Amino acid sequence: MAETAPTRRVVLVTGMSGAGKTSALKALEDLDFEAVDNVPLSLFEALVIGSQHEFSEPGLSRPLAIGADIRTRDFGVEAFIDRYDQLLSAGDVDVKTVFIDCDDEELRRRYEETRHRHPLAIDRPVADGIAHERKLVSPLRDRADLAIDTTGLAPGELKSLLGGHFGDAGAQALAIFVTSFAYRRGIPREADLVFDVRFLANPHYVPGLKEETGRAEDVAAFIEGDEAFQPFFDNLTQLLAPLLPRYMAEGKSYLTIGVGCTGGRHRSVFVAERLRLWFESQGERVRIHHRELED
Repeated sequence: MAETAPTRRVVLVTGMSGAGKTSALKALEDLDFEAVDNVPLSLFEALVIGSQHEFSEPGLSRPLAIGADIRTRDFGVEAFIDRYDQLLSAGDVDVKTVFIDCDDEELRRRYEETRHRHPLAIDRPVADGIAHERKLVSPLRDRADLAIDTTGLAPGELKSLLGGHFGDAGAQALAIFVTSFAYRRGIPREADLVFDVRFLANPHYVPGLKEETGRAEDVAAFIEGDEAFQPFFDNLTQLLAPLLPRYMAEGKSYLTIGVGCTGGRHRSVFVAERLRLWFESQGERVRIHHRELED
């Protein structure tokens, strides 16, 4: 029997120009992907299939990340989707699409601060180019396996998000990413599920606990001492347990869960850590990120 060529993981990175495609590719490169930017769409199949055959021995083929947006030669939304579908139909390629997005005002500010011209607004205001581009590429966002909004997102947070989804090469289970956050800084836009834990007793007002975080044992003991915590956590896990196999049955590869409190340092961190332990006890692979604890 002929040996089947090993499946190569491929991530196509696209989105709004200026939203952070290059940063996403650099983050994937740090995750041991071979990253190539601004590849003409006509070369997608040759690059993916050709390199797959060139490095067909097990262990020699690195996962591949390819970047393309409206600045790429021969780029078109329908053509991109056609190339994506062609790769999906190739039996030896596991391909996903990531759409990098950003708030219009943030995009406008980035273009004006860097003094770069928007590719669709050479002789028009930047805002016009952004609006036109968003209308053009909206079908790509709808087809994407993962959409990441980089508005207010630090490079480390972007890398952590991508690491949560693509860090374990070859793993086939549902990739779960849990992030704690502060409501005063906004809800993580990439979150699929969001849980508000501001009803729990707040360690911030307890002498000696304010400067600690939800990772500290004394803070954990304080929150666990709240009679509302255990019933809430039991109900939360009972809610999540039946969802995981259903998400997998529907073909979902990634699940991002946000846990928020007022300051994002105590209650949300503790609950996120407890969720991580629970997921691991269920045999799930999970990554965790504490947004407000980042340096």
